[in-house]
Amino acid sequence: MTDAQHNGPGAATAGAAGAVATERGMTRFDRTYDQPDPRAYFRALGPLEYQTPGHAQHVFRRLRRALRTGGRTAEPMTVLDLCCSYGINAALLNHDVTLDDLYARYTSHEAAAMSTAELAEWDREFFAVRRRTDAVRVVGLDIASNAVAYGRAVGLLAAGFAENLESVPPSPELRRAVRQARLITVTGGASFLSARTFRPLLSAAHGPVWVAAFVLRTSPYRAIAECLASFGLATEQAVPTFPQRRFTSAREQRYAVEAVTATGQDPAGKESSGYFHTALHLSRPTSDVVATPLDALVPAV
Repeated sequence: MTDAQHNGPGAATAGAAGAVATERGMTRFDRTYDQPDPRAYFRALGPLEYQTPGHAQHVFRRLRRALRTGGRTAEPMTVLDLCCSYGINAALLNHDVTLDDLYARYTSHEAAAMSTAELAEWDREFFAVRRRTDAVRVVGLDIASNAVAYGRAVGLLAAGFAENLESVPPSPELRRAVRQARLITVTGGASFLSARTFRPLLSAAHGPVWVAAFVLRTSPYRAIAECLASFGLATEQAVPTFPQRRFTSAREQRYAVEAVTATGQDPAGKESSGYFHTALHLSRPTSDVVATPLDALVPAV
């Protein structure tokens, strides 16, 4: 699941399919999240300018480069993308495409006329010719089985698992798939995750792992950071915040402003200006924190 989906990539008020207001004042988009292909997802995301994967693309590429230098990891490198949905982060990390390119592609008249099978074939060809020479192996994990299956079918995910580690332990196959993981990424869904997800994954990894999570400012991250600390990872929060998406309603904005204020943060110029914002939390071994300052890894917004 993703914060974008469960906290709103689209809006009922904007005509996005599957949007449902919740008692907490947030908007859910469950029906767009686990479709056979990503077209409904992007149709819902576009009107509210959902942009976290675009911000993450620049950060994750820098993290990949840093991990590959200084002998921090051996080839081949594996990235584990939590709440991976249709493999969007893998598409942006490993291919010469932008998030705007994906919006244009999946909301186009050409895409609308295709069956899911035709779209998948179209995507396989599209991503194959745009794959970067520095591409890495991406393993996807999400509870949405259709989304994971699509990411695998078009070649974005080297392996994908539809498992909910908040409820059950990881399968032996998942444990094997993440043995060589050196980077764990999260661009949405952190508010639905806990140590129950992270602990078995870090236990399965054979070497030091970096964890990079874009977390809504309405949600605490302390419990996860404490779990990561038990594996020797120090968590830092980047100074800039990143706009996530526009609010679907005044009610949702009130919720966000109140939630952020309750945590002691200032919503001025962020949630008060009409957008959810995320904070980047990067967890690394202390030696890596000393060797490479966080500011060198996070581009200016």
